[in-house]
Amino acid sequence: MTTKSAAKQRTVRDGNILFLTMKIVAWVALIVGGTLCLSNFNDFSDSNRRLMAGIGCMVGSVFIYIIGTAINLVEKRKTESE
Repeated sequence: MTTKSAAKQRTVRDGNILFLTMKIVAWVALIVGGTLCLSNFNDFSDSNRRLMAGIGCMVGSVFIYIIGTAINLVEKRKTESE
């Protein structure tokens, strides 16, 4: 009985650590993207690589956050069903 609860706690803890890590990475990508966009905003065209990389980082940060949230919800549902 205690081994199941210990394994369950470890799984929940691992899921929370993964979610926290992905949340931090998403915020870092958003900040880097915003900085890149604002650093060279004068030349607003598709040939401006910094601007395009900044937009890509900002869009990617949203996807990273969504994937982290989905993984966290799946882990919670998995531990609740056990």
